[in-house]
Amino acid sequence: MKYRVVVFGVKDTSENIVTFIQENICPVDLVITISPEVTKKNQVSGYKGLSVLTEKYGIPVHEADSYFLTDEKTQGFLAENEFDIGISMGWQRLIPKSVLDRFRYGIYGFHGNCGYLPFGRGRSPLNWSIILGDTRFNLNLFRYDEKADSPNVFATEMFSITPHDDIRTAQYKNMICSKSLIRKLLAAYERGSITIRTESKDFNSWYQKRTAIDGKVDFHNRTREIFNLIRGVAVPFPGAFAYVNEEQEDRKITIWEAHPFDEMIDFSAYAPGEVIDIFDGKLVVRTVDGSLLIDRFEYSRDIKTGDILK
Repeated sequence: MKYRVVVFGVKDTSENIVTFIQENICPVDLVITISPEVTKKNQVSGYKGLSVLTEKYGIPVHEADSYFLTDEKTQGFLAENEFDIGISMGWQRLIPKSVLDRFRYGIYGFHGNCGYLPFGRGRSPLNWSIILGDTRFNLNLFRYDEKADSPNVFATEMFSITPHDDIRTAQYKNMICSKSLIRKLLAAYERGSITIRTESKDFNSWYQKRTAIDGKVDFHNRTREIFNLIRGVAVPFPGAFAYVNEEQEDRKITIWEAHPFDEMIDFSAYAPGEVIDIFDGKLVVRTVDGSLLIDRFEYSRDIKTGDILK
């Protein structure tokens, strides 16, 4: 059987893109995802099962038994069928050459950073951009090869990252630009002419993999660094965290929302990380260069002024 347009994905953003293509551009012939069992071995923030797309649109969904698509079931499926073009959204693994070679026009995915590929290759680029305090994001739609984030660029679009954004609102902007890029790609596919730009005057740099432990807050850092970390790992990611007074699991506080509070009031009588005051259930916490207002958090105990977040 021949599948013209195929989407690879494992997240709610993947479902959003399939819905967009199906309802606005052309039929999606196949979705390739991973089985729920695979998620037990892989950390997938924002995972969503995509079988709902079969119920909603009649789109067949292939659930691979390996995130790297190397399982026997998937390899057999790929060998028995033909494929034109693939689009990856929310697929956080390399796609092997054996799979790439099965697609006549290639498989395309997204990667971005504040600069231009091959600068900023690697993991969690949107999270890192917020954490590092970047104010723009250059989103590339590029053709996959067997390496990570190669500069095989079809087209790019740029959006701003403002102090009001957290990772979720940045994802909204990312999705809007992604849809515009997909529309351009599928138009070029229909014309039978997809042009790729491979020349780049930039240099290689890499974002490192992030895990939940990287969300630990150090109140010896500056306010802007703490603020950027909190908004960079907010929902749908595991969140920033600290410990109240003692580093024990039952004293873990997860911080979902916060913002700089004041940098002029004299808080020298308090230690960095100390809860200065509490208003409407929100915590005013001392930082090295000012203070932070923690707007939304989760903690299994009561918290009081004088407690130290560390």
